[in-house]
Amino acid sequence: MKVQIRYFASVREALATSGETVDTGAGTLAALRDELIARGGAYAAALARGKAVRMALDQAMSDEAAALREGCEVAFFPPVTGG
Repeated sequence: MKVQIRYFASVREALATSGETVDTGAGTLAALRDELIARGGAYAAALARGKAVRMALDQAMSDEAAALREGCEVAFFPPVTGG
């Protein structure tokens, strides 16, 4: 399924992109995060397990168990972002 991913604040800076559309087999936010971490490099560093990263699904704060669906929007950002 295709999902739109948006990156904010320090995550955006680390990945040098504000977003992308990906074709994923992930069923949850946790599985999507793991897919991105598996890319290695900046993705592994910015989204690493144990690192404080918040997630939103369709502009609502969500936990990692939230189910993805075709065309949804996922956002990754640090716990505190500013202006």
